[in-house]
Amino acid sequence: MLLKGRKAIVTGGARGIGMEIVLAFLREGATVYFIDLKPSESLPEAENAASEGGGAVFFRQANVALEEEITPVVEAIIKEAGALDILVNNAGITDNDLIFRMTLERWNRVLAVNLSSAFLISKVVARHMAKQKSGSIVNMASVVGVGGNAGQASYSASKAGLIGLTRSLAKEVGSRGVRVNAVAPGYIDTEMTRELPDAAREAFLTQIAMNRAGSPGEVAKVVTFLASDLAAYVSGEVIRVDGCMAI
Repeated sequence: MLLKGRKAIVTGGARGIGMEIVLAFLREGATVYFIDLKPSESLPEAENAASEGGGAVFFRQANVALEEEITPVVEAIIKEAGALDILVNNAGITDNDLIFRMTLERWNRVLAVNLSSAFLISKVVARHMAKQKSGSIVNMASVVGVGGNAGQASYSASKAGLIGLTRSLAKEVGSRGVRVNAVAPGYIDTEMTRELPDAAREAFLTQIAMNRAGSPGEVAKVVTFLASDLAAYVSGEVIRVDGCMAI
């Protein structure tokens, strides 16, 4: 088991890619604390995976974009767990529109959840990992954070910001044995992408060499690799999981 005995936090873990990451970690033997605004319908499945892997799963409810909520929750998890080996900053939302119609309030909300939350949580976790001289942080970016996308200015900006945060933090904590990487999914079949108009989904598919959407589980496998010792000398990287969409 790649993550036997490891302790992990996964934000936005109640559904979609986040829950697939939780399940993948549990099956590899980790103990996982997942954070979300609401409990997950998949919690029984996660508990079964924890039983099979020999770890444990815990849910914590919090708004990751509010410092007064998320900081105490993360600090309490670290105290309870006794150590923290893995952080996955996966929480994210989208609010698509042309920039001419985008209000500052809508813009700020997307950046708060997608980018500022990663800053707030990493600020606490990186300090802890630096002291223990080990750890892996994985940020969930996106191919639109690399290449942009019309109608997704706020989402693209937030994911591009995550890439910059990833590379800067990797340089700050690398000497302390802490690795920081990002995963940039392409068009993945999730509840979020299913809300896109049919024309938008079809447009994405035409750009993908593999001619299909990816699955949350395929993203979770790459995150698991980065969280494990298999990636012991990988840091500051952005790995696309996009079926050859963004080349």
